[in-house]
Amino acid sequence: MAKFIFVTGGVVSGLGKGITAASLGRLLKCRGLKVTSQKLDPYMNVDPGTMSPFQHGEVFVTDDGAETDLDLGHYERFIDENLTRYSNLTSGRVYWNVLNKERQGEYLGQTVQIIPHVTNEIKDFVLKNAEVSGADVSIVEVGGTIGDIESQPFLEAIRQLAIEVGRRNCLFIHVCLVPYISGSDEFKSKPTQHSVKELMAVGIHPDIIVARCEKEIPTDIRKKISLFCNVGEDCVINNTTCRSLYEVPLMLHAQNMDDVVCRDLGLEKGADYPALADWSHMVETIHARKGELQIALVGKYVKLHDSYLSIVESLNHASFVVGKNVKIKWVDSDSVTDQTAPEIFKDCQGIILPGGFGHRGIEGMISSCRYARTHKLPYFGICLGMQIAVIEFARSVLGYSDANSREFDELCEHPVIDLMKNQEGVIKGGTMRLGSYPCKVKAGTVLEKAYQAELINERHRHRYEFNNDYKTQMEDAGLTICGTSPDSSLVEAVEVEGQFHIGVQFHPEFKSRPNNAGPLFVAFLKAANEHY
Repeated sequence: MAKFIFVTGGVVSGLGKGITAASLGRLLKCRGLKVTSQKLDPYMNVDPGTMSPFQHGEVFVTDDGAETDLDLGHYERFIDENLTRYSNLTSGRVYWNVLNKERQGEYLGQTVQIIPHVTNEIKDFVLKNAEVSGADVSIVEVGGTIGDIESQPFLEAIRQLAIEVGRRNCLFIHVCLVPYISGSDEFKSKPTQHSVKELMAVGIHPDIIVARCEKEIPTDIRKKISLFCNVGEDCVINNTTCRSLYEVPLMLHAQNMDDVVCRDLGLEKGADYPALADWSHMVETIHARKGELQIALVGKYVKLHDSYLSIVESLNHASFVVGKNVKIKWVDSDSVTDQTAPEIFKDCQGIILPGGFGHRGIEGMISSCRYARTHKLPYFGICLGMQIAVIEFARSVLGYSDANSREFDELCEHPVIDLMKNQEGVIKGGTMRLGSYPCKVKAGTVLEKAYQAELINERHRHRYEFNNDYKTQMEDAGLTICGTSPDSSLVEAVEVEGQFHIGVQFHPEFKSRPNNAGPLFVAFLKAANEHY
């Protein structure tokens, strides 16, 4: 049976619950334990798939096609495990399931209530994730903060679950803020005390407190937190800001957090830490980078950088390999025209164009792509970015001035990007091509050089595809179809001969890891470095 670690947060949001959970997962994996992660989100959306990126940041897609919270990206990058549709649960999904069961008579006429029906649904989901993963330890993060009304069913569910599986098989970690007042040079433990009091009021006693502070917390303050929050002194863990997210596991390990967790859960501690040594070496390479590459990220949602979190992290991962820092120039696609492009991109070594939906900013993206192709500036288009590359090529090289996607112009004469046949007449909301699909790679292409493989698997999130009616024309004019579905029916990747100008329909950013960078991101930065 799996052990469970529940991670809650208090005082304010944004304290790093997700990074704490992910970092602990890495430490436990370094001890030879199989780890899985899960996020419980209190919002009423069934999943984040239809939420605005400005509201919630990126939607992270799993291999099995679940649209999930962006924190799952952190989990996968740290623990290096592919998560599933059982790794993310929202209040909306809980109530959706409960109400469907009620309509189908599964409750045999019972009065449906928060307790036990809603809480049972949550518990079943938590247990199911542990079961399907076969993990030794399941780390479960509860979204929101203590005191939020919408989080209460989740807190009640994990309280009940702790009783049912036994406290020896369950551990509670509470992440909260310790403010530092620079004017008086004081650390304030009271917010943490109040947060723990709120948590205990719902029947949950924290076993470990992770105290978030901009500076290292003095010993006397840690002792005070220990005394007033009723935890051992070694169970008060200081979480300060690190130069890199990937240093956090090492910081927690230095405070013996993984020792404490293993002790309290009765887990075998492990004899050595070769994997942790590898992680330490990776962190050293991060700090050893010299010089800088400026990459323009041209998108629709650049006002919220978390909208492109996995792409940013993937560029960072590649930078560890290339040995140069990456500076991202955030470019709103609405600002780009054929006239403004030279000034915008004059100091950039490459352009990356990520996914997105809707017609806003499309012409700016096409101008960005055209500038990259005509100036042989390395270009990397992802999902929409690939479709833009096809549209730009059709307009500029084939001479189809009205070429477009039917997503943006339903009546265009040359729809070089068209709706997938199985999506015609389908409404939005979890209806796209989602999850991992194979891609056959053409020999002798930039794509093959990057992956060093004939067949790859990457994750997708889209409705529109390359229109095969234009395939022959495109190829004859110099656009290489470098990746297709195994049966050759779907175009998965295109590139322009003689330069690094590539677009892929899939999302390689979802599978990049800090210790195993996405191949295309590495190839892109190498090309950018050569251009520099």
